[in-house]
Amino acid sequence: MFRRLYQQIDRLNKWRIKKISNRNFLIVVALIVGLIGGLAAALLKGLTHSIAAFLQNDVQSQYKVYFYLLFPLFGILLSVIYVRRVIGKGKFEHGITPIIYAISRQSSKIESHNIYSQIITSAITVGFGGSAGLEAPIAYSGSAIGSNIGRFFGLNYREVTLLLACGAAAGISGAFNSPVAGMIFAIEILLPEFSIPAFIPLLISAATASVISRLIYSEQLFHLVTDSWEFEALFFYLLLAIVIGGFSIYFARLSTWFKRIYSGISNPYRKVWFSGISLGILIFVFPALYGEGYMTIQQILNGRYPEILTNSIFASYNHVGWFVVIFTIVTVFAKSFASLITLNSGGNGGVFGPSLVMGGLIGFAFSYGLNLTGLVELNVANFTVAGMAAALSGIMHAPLTGIFLIAEITGGYALMVPLMIVTAIAYFINRAVQKHSIYTKVLAESGDLLSLEDKDRTVLSMMKLRHLLENNFTILRPEEVPKDRSHEIIHSKRNIFPVVEENGILLGIIYSEQLLEILLGENEESKDRTMRELVQKPVDTILMETNMEIVMQKMNREDVWILPVLDEKGNYMGFISKSAVFNKYRALLMRQASYLN
Repeated sequence: MFRRLYQQIDRLNKWRIKKISNRNFLIVVALIVGLIGGLAAALLKGLTHSIAAFLQNDVQSQYKVYFYLLFPLFGILLSVIYVRRVIGKGKFEHGITPIIYAISRQSSKIESHNIYSQIITSAITVGFGGSAGLEAPIAYSGSAIGSNIGRFFGLNYREVTLLLACGAAAGISGAFNSPVAGMIFAIEILLPEFSIPAFIPLLISAATASVISRLIYSEQLFHLVTDSWEFEALFFYLLLAIVIGGFSIYFARLSTWFKRIYSGISNPYRKVWFSGISLGILIFVFPALYGEGYMTIQQILNGRYPEILTNSIFASYNHVGWFVVIFTIVTVFAKSFASLITLNSGGNGGVFGPSLVMGGLIGFAFSYGLNLTGLVELNVANFTVAGMAAALSGIMHAPLTGIFLIAEITGGYALMVPLMIVTAIAYFINRAVQKHSIYTKVLAESGDLLSLEDKDRTVLSMMKLRHLLENNFTILRPEEVPKDRSHEIIHSKRNIFPVVEENGILLGIIYSEQLLEILLGENEESKDRTMRELVQKPVDTILMETNMEIVMQKMNREDVWILPVLDEKGNYMGFISKSAVFNKYRALLMRQASYLN
C-alpha cells in the first residue's frame, strides 16, 4: 500500500514540476509544513502536560513528595535509553545549534527520525520534571518536517532551507500560539540573510500552525492584564535591562563550563545518575524548577507572589516579603544550573523556555524588591514580562523575537516601548562581551557558522580539504632515473611530480622543466642521477585536516599555487591547488546567492 502511495505521489510530483513553478509550489508546501508542524506542536504540549499531570495528580502516596527526587532521573534515563536503543547508530542532537549547522554545512538536511524523536524524548524529559523548555525540540521537529518534505519533492538548497525555516517557525508558533514571533524567530536565528519573498511561506506556515495548535490545544501560555506603562518607571526598565544583560553573560559562560565538564564524562549512564540525582535535589528544594516553570510565572502575573514558595521546605516563610525576593533570586541561579544539567546529561529540551522563566523571575525580584523599600511603586507584572523579553534577547541574541513573542503570548502590546528598550539594551550588553549567541558560539569556534561579517572566511570554512584534493599526479620512486619514466613524464599534463618512498612517505617534488631538460639531452651530467638526487623539498606541506583558511594563508605567504598534502604520518595524499579552491569558492558563492534570492 505504501509503495503504491509513494508511486502516486511521485507521479504527481513529476506532473507538478512540469506545470507549477517551484516559487508557486513553495506556498502550497509551506501550508503543508505549517499544518504538520502545528499538529506536532499540539502533540508535544499535550503529551508533556499529560505526563506531568499524571505524575503530580494521579500518583497517590504518602511519600509522593520524595518521588520528585526520582522523577527527573527517570525522565532523563528513559530519554537516553530511547536514543541508544531506538535510534541506535542514527545521529541525535538537541537544541537550535544543530539546525543552524545543518543549514551551514549539511545542505539543510536533517534526519527524518527527528520529526518524532524530538517530541518523544522532550516530552519524557520535561514531563518527568526535567528543567528545560519544549520550544527547541518542537523547532527541531518542525525543521525536520520542512527539510524532509522539501527533499522529497526534489527542491534545491535554497528552497529546502526556506522550508526548514518554515518548519521551525511553525513549531514555535504552535508551541506559543504566536505566529508573528515564530516567523521572526526563523528569520532572526535561522535566516539572517533573507529576502522579502521568504516572508510569505514563513507567514503561511506560522499562521497555519498557530490555527491548528489552537484548535487542538487551546490553553493560553500566559495571561496578563495591562493597559499601559508608567513613564516614570523608564529609568527602572533601563536598570532591569542592565541587570539581565549581565546575567545573560553569566549564563552563556556557565553553559560553556557545563559542556566542558560533561564532555569529560564518556559513560552516558554515569551522566544520567549524577545529573538525575542532582536535579532531583534541586527540584526538591526549589519546586519551581520542575518542568518548564511557566506555572510560577503565571502565579506572579496573577499577583500570587507567596506561591513561589509553595511545596518548598521554606513554605512557612511565604508571608515574609524579603524572604520571597531572596528565594526568587536563588531560584534564578538554581534554574540556570538545573536547565544546563538537564540538557547536558542526555535529556532533551532547550534554553528557550528557561530563558523566559529566569528573565521573568529576575524582573519580579527586581520590581517587587524595590516596592518593598517603599521608595517606588512599580507594576510587578509589567516588569516580569519585560524581564522575560530581555533574557530571551540577551541569551539568544534575538531582540525582535523577544519583543513579539512576549507581546503575543501575554497580550502585552501596550508594553511595546518598554519591551523594545529592555531587549535592545540586554542584547547590546551581551553582544559587547559575547560576539556569538549561546546557539552559535560552538559553531563559530569550529568554523562551521555562516557569517555576515566575514564572507571570505565563512566560505573558506565551508570547504573540506579532502573534497578538493587532487591526486592524478605521476608518482616517481627515489631510485629511478628520468629515462626509466620518460614516457609518463613527457605525456603528463602536470608540471610537478611527487617523489614518494615505497612506504608512502613523501621525499619531495621535481618540476617537469628539470626532467625535460635531462630527457632532451640539455643536461647531460644529470641523466644518470636518481630521483633521490634530483628531488627538491617543497616550500611547505599541508596536513589533511588543516583548515582551508590556514591553507590559503600558507599559499599566499609562500607565493605558491600548489602544495603537497600529507596525512599525520607524513604519507603522500595528493596536492591542493588555488585553482581548486577558487572553483569551489565560486560554486559556494553561487549557492549562497541562490539561497538569498
